[in-house]
Amino acid sequence: MQKKLAYKISTLAGVAIVMANMIGTGAFTSLGFQLKDMGHPASILTLWILGGILALAGAFSYAEVGTYIRKSGGEYAFLSEMYHPIAGYLSGWVSLTVGFAAPIALAAIAFTEYFSFGDYNIKWIAISVIAVITFIHTKNLKTSSKFQILSTLFKVLIMAVIILSGIVVAEQSEVSYEINQQYFSEIQSGAFAIALIYVSYSYSGWNAAAYISEEFENPRRSLPVALIGGTLAVTILYTLLQFVFLKHIPAAELVGKLEVGEIAAKKMFGTDVGKLFGIIISFLLVSSISAMVWVGPRVTASMAGEHRLWQYFKVEKNQVPKRALWLQFILSVILIVTGTFEQIMIYCGVLLSMSTMLVVLAVFIIRRKNRKKSNETYRSPFFPFFQIIFLSGSLWMIGYTIIHHPMETMIGLLNLILGLATYYWSNRLKPDPSFES
Repeated sequence: MQKKLAYKISTLAGVAIVMANMIGTGAFTSLGFQLKDMGHPASILTLWILGGILALAGAFSYAEVGTYIRKSGGEYAFLSEMYHPIAGYLSGWVSLTVGFAAPIALAAIAFTEYFSFGDYNIKWIAISVIAVITFIHTKNLKTSSKFQILSTLFKVLIMAVIILSGIVVAEQSEVSYEINQQYFSEIQSGAFAIALIYVSYSYSGWNAAAYISEEFENPRRSLPVALIGGTLAVTILYTLLQFVFLKHIPAAELVGKLEVGEIAAKKMFGTDVGKLFGIIISFLLVSSISAMVWVGPRVTASMAGEHRLWQYFKVEKNQVPKRALWLQFILSVILIVTGTFEQIMIYCGVLLSMSTMLVVLAVFIIRRKNRKKSNETYRSPFFPFFQIIFLSGSLWMIGYTIIHHPMETMIGLLNLILGLATYYWSNRLKPDPSFES
């Protein structure tokens, strides 16, 4: 007999989970990368608005797929049922190897940039932060979820303070949003497409609620609100935040810089208060790390229930996946030690884009199969408008990434090939009775 869930997640908690996963490193760090090849402020804001539109298009699609399949596990569950177990497995493999481990590593690296540790080795500091957070999440799931809701409110409050202060305080740099030839040239360039990869990474996490859809009180109602409401709120916050950054910092001072938020705070409030904001932002990143550490291992645990290779990470329903948590920690450590910030972001973004594209394509399949039960599932509005937008934008980004970053793309492809090898290896293994439920 199936055990009853200890508790169900509310709609508000779902919105908080989405926002907690989304608000992290990218909003405070990626502007410096975007300004390497673009200089028009309107081009930058267009990037963030377009990134939000793409995320919303994905959220509409995931809401429909998620209320149709109604299983936790995100892309792993969706692709396994809509296409083939291999598709689901490879998606789970991506999530296991880089989908969560890479963003955790990136957030930990950014944390060390904002919270100055002097001459200490920043990589070891980042590893220590992940280790402590992982240990906390091995203890109690309910406490972890409450912490995420409160930390999300803290994040939004801090961002609101920065945005409102930035709007009120007189501008520190001359900024022109005139739509001219430079603007049109930039938004049609390859640099714009590559920058959209960075922005899309900043919006990653909009699909977080799909990983725990079975735990909602009412998935049919709560999942769409969590996905769409959370994504829309973050889109507004992100766009206004970049507007404030551009208003107070000359573009030349931001190029290639990681600690954009701290630089902006120093410009607006002075050096002392700016340093304090840098520390506050670092703790916002701790919350982001925590959100990803919490959600990621659930994919591994789901795979462990169906694939023999991963059965060591199998857990009983409602139990904390401790082994999967520590596996994710090890993978994050490997990425920190061996990879660079920019390389990880690029090949992680390409692989995740491929998985999400397949989920969005599944909406077309559902529309053919689900004609008689359309009233039982959420229906994405203006079909297929948002699906076409999402797929077109994703293909555009992936295409330019393949052309301009072939090495990172090759790493991603090799990762998929390795995942395919483990799938067939897993199917050849004999089940271990000691892990059977």
